[in-house]
Amino acid sequence: MTDMTPLHTVSRLRTVSLRRRVTVLSLTVLAAVLLVVGVLTDVFFTAQIRSELRQQLDVRAALAGQLVTQGLPAGEVARRVETPGIRASVVASDGRVYAGDPDEDRPWRPSPPWRGGPQGADHGGWWDDDGNWGDPQVLEQPLADGSRLTLVASGGPVSGAQSLLRRTLIVLSLAALAVAGIVMLLTTRVALAPLDTMTALARSITSGDRGRRLAPTRTHTELGRTAAAFDAMLDELEGAEAAARASEARTRRFVADAAHELRTPIAGVQAVAEVTLAPGMDPEERERLHLLLLRESRRAGRLVDDMLVLARLDAGLELRHEPVDLLELARTEAERAQLVAPDQQVEVHGEPVTVTGDASRLAQVLANLLDNARRHAGPGAVTVTVSGGYPATVLVTDDGPGVPPVDRERIFDRLVRLDEARGEDGGAGLGLAIARGIARAHGGDLRCVDPPSGRGAAVELSLRRAA
Repeated sequence: MTDMTPLHTVSRLRTVSLRRRVTVLSLTVLAAVLLVVGVLTDVFFTAQIRSELRQQLDVRAALAGQLVTQGLPAGEVARRVETPGIRASVVASDGRVYAGDPDEDRPWRPSPPWRGGPQGADHGGWWDDDGNWGDPQVLEQPLADGSRLTLVASGGPVSGAQSLLRRTLIVLSLAALAVAGIVMLLTTRVALAPLDTMTALARSITSGDRGRRLAPTRTHTELGRTAAAFDAMLDELEGAEAAARASEARTRRFVADAAHELRTPIAGVQAVAEVTLAPGMDPEERERLHLLLLRESRRAGRLVDDMLVLARLDAGLELRHEPVDLLELARTEAERAQLVAPDQQVEVHGEPVTVTGDASRLAQVLANLLDNARRHAGPGAVTVTVSGGYPATVLVTDDGPGVPPVDRERIFDRLVRLDEARGEDGGAGLGLAIARGIARAHGGDLRCVDPPSGRGAAVELSLRRAA
């Protein structure tokens, strides 16, 4: 069955022109601002003019009251009160209506029925000679002689000024938008220059120019955060690339070393097999060759098994999680080592300590440490000390020649053996690497430390204690 799982998720980014997008959005905001300013200006202008017209009506009404007090007739009062833009009429106590000067060429006239006025006008409307509709303000006031004064202030001139103001605002707004659009198109390129720098850097890195960075001076701005994230991404990519190259180099070196290590036992197996084919061989010699063949094949098998364990460690070792008594486990492995080398003295000290882990894998770690210590201790003793605490530790020491401080980290590398370790029964240099890999898979570590007695070698296994 074919695995159809995608290797990566594609998030499509809308690649619209940033210059055009910024320009359009900025012009939209500017147009909205200009519209609001224009509407507010028109409203305030209209309110101010209407307030002034009302004040003029109040002034003319006060004048009419003074004229009536002086005893002037109703017709004369209407004529004197009326001014351009304000019509006056007086209804006398006998019901007669007196308007302003009937011979005056009035600039305002009632709108004829067929022309009408704006719907909703309280008192009708007026058309001036230029065709502007005037929304009138009316003031009705009784006079001292019993007559009634009616003043009508037409908004015709006001409407003309208001229309002129509106046209002026529209023209100026459109001109401002046009000028702003041109200026923004010219200046946006300068504002977005850092993006062009980032693009040029990315292209140079793609072409192989590694190591360059943007190094933003301020990382709290939008472009600064983007540039910092870009630099961090480049650091991660180049670090991953370097790690991949180092891993590839280690893999090639490991394969070459493993092939070199396998060549010796395989060559021995081949040589012994060829010798055993010779006719007339003494049975005792043939049996000796068979034992040699078995030893070399086991040596090759151990090396192959170790390499398989390392491969599992690299791929992620699956572990069982169960309570493990380190002291009991150390005693069991010490007994096994004692059976393998009866002449070797292995001592176990400490206190019961329980950790969570895979008992078989932890036993493999202790077995590798004991075999390594036994191989180098010579006639000396091997001591295992289990200590509680956080973390729990298992210290394996021997009385051998010890490990120089400069080599205490190198002995955990794969296929690395110190000169003292080389010999006919020496390992392939994978035991400590496997032991450290298993320890770290458990969340612990394996280190070569200073021996408590000041001589020999000491390797410390640290593990997290069970909760």
